[in-house]
Amino acid sequence: MKTVAATLIALFLLGPAILVFGVGMIANPGAQQGAICAADSLTVGPIPDSLDSETADGTPVTVTRTQLEHAATIITDGSRIDGVTRDAVVIALMAALTESRLRQLANTTVYPESADYPHDGDGADNDSLGLFQMRPQSGWGTVAELMDVGYQVRAFFGGPTGPNFPSPRGLLDIPGWETMEPGAVAQAVEVSDFPDRYQNWEPVALDILDALTTTSPGNEGTGEDPDPEVPETRRLVFPLEAGVYVRTSPFGGRDDPFTGEYVFHSGVDLAAPDGTPILALADGVVVEAGMIGGYSGQVAIEHTIDGKPVASRYVHMWSHGIHVQVGDRVQAGDHIADVGSSGYSTGPHLHLQIHPGGANADPVDPEPWLAAHDVEFDDAPDTPTGGGCF
Repeated sequence: MKTVAATLIALFLLGPAILVFGVGMIANPGAQQGAICAADSLTVGPIPDSLDSETADGTPVTVTRTQLEHAATIITDGSRIDGVTRDAVVIALMAALTESRLRQLANTTVYPESADYPHDGDGADNDSLGLFQMRPQSGWGTVAELMDVGYQVRAFFGGPTGPNFPSPRGLLDIPGWETMEPGAVAQAVEVSDFPDRYQNWEPVALDILDALTTTSPGNEGTGEDPDPEVPETRRLVFPLEAGVYVRTSPFGGRDDPFTGEYVFHSGVDLAAPDGTPILALADGVVVEAGMIGGYSGQVAIEHTIDGKPVASRYVHMWSHGIHVQVGDRVQAGDHIADVGSSGYSTGPHLHLQIHPGGANADPVDPEPWLAAHDVEFDDAPDTPTGGGCF
């Protein structure tokens, strides 16, 4: 399978202004509107247990929670891809509803090993697999890849960063798709023997999108929850287990590890093996979760600590290493993500930021802030090995 290396983020500006621009580009979506929810600022909220809808021909449909969870993945992962709009998400939902009824299907007749992966049922359409019934024999991917819901979503949307670029074509690879009928776009990607099926599912796709998402015109890309109702946290814990990390770069001015220029570093870097669990600092609500600009993983959580809003931000996870989504309520010590090295990074590590005042407030030095709240580092500071980042 072809892969396309993600483009490194533009280099940071010098001086304190980096807090507003440079740091925001890496670790604060507020400085890069739509970075996480590019599809018209869509944000997935709580997922209902079921949804009743109706197809264009009047057939009643009940969508289960499992199906809605797959729809949420289409919305969330699609929103992170440059060029994917709300209309593109609707088309993807139409295609998945038509092809699999939004189920991740194995195909044990052709690929017995497909049953070894998480799935919602067993299909039997040629050698097709998964939500979008993609075929290994047509070049869409391996069995292991196509039994990954996130991979199927990326393959369906395609584009320059898609896993199959330039062929098989995803939605973004269809010239003029924006002016075509939604069903015709789905057919152009799926190349089905029954091209007229997709349009019938548009009303259901729209109902699903409306039920799962909110659009915040005043807060696009800011990660700001208008009413998170964050309870006072019961305790604070260090985000990495003792003994698994090494502190590699402190908060404040330093030399850029790539360019040597003097820049401002907005957090503290903690090098740890790839896949090391990252823990929630405190009880709270997830307000950001995804790949910033498509290539730098991030989670931000709003807390209430000593009666005041505080946000913690965790950066550089791989996409598969993010285990929460916007709207999730977490408790201190919950496993929210895994250490990775995505984005502007020199190796696997956690870049940790603390924002008194909330996710859109300026970050402060995490070390004295944590110490003031009886949360201590357990390693030697400023060790010159391991990963570093912005």
